[in-house]
Amino acid sequence: MQTIKEKNNAAFASLKGSFGYTNQMEAPTLEKVIVSAGVGSQKDKKKLELIIDRLTKITGQKPAPRGAKHSVSNFKTRQGDVVGYQITLRGKRMYDFLDRLLNIALPRTRDFRGISLKSIDEMGNYTLGIREHTIFPETADEDIKDIFGLAVTVVTSSKDNKVTKAYLTHLGFPFKKAEK
Repeated sequence: MQTIKEKNNAAFASLKGSFGYTNQMEAPTLEKVIVSAGVGSQKDKKKLELIIDRLTKITGQKPAPRGAKHSVSNFKTRQGDVVGYQITLRGKRMYDFLDRLLNIALPRTRDFRGISLKSIDEMGNYTLGIREHTIFPETADEDIKDIFGLAVTVVTSSKDNKVTKAYLTHLGFPFKKAEK
């Protein structure tokens, strides 16, 4: 089975006939993967430490805190309060994370039938929402009461939806069959 890195290197050969590429630099590539998890207005330090620990185990990199941009009294948040954590993966960690996500974690999702094509934005990026962090085998333990969701954004060098769809399909993203 080919890894994501090997498929990324072979993308030019696969896509040059469909899109008329004449130079290898025209083919899209993976730039980075951003993993983020929102914590809302949680004030419990143990839950925040648990989220940091789980994200570190999942990605292999410590998350950076993200502060609130504005104060909102209804949510009891002040400007600068930590409302989420974010990790930017590049290079080997990015390829390893995508291999684990596509080959191990997503098939473990309950009633998994593929991921939606509607999450490709006009800039050629794909964002996937994961409801439970427990689909990753690194976090499987007995303490299931604190489950949180996370978002995975795959940033590509492509600037077109069709090219991005073809490129991600070539990399092995399991898209739903019924969607067009």
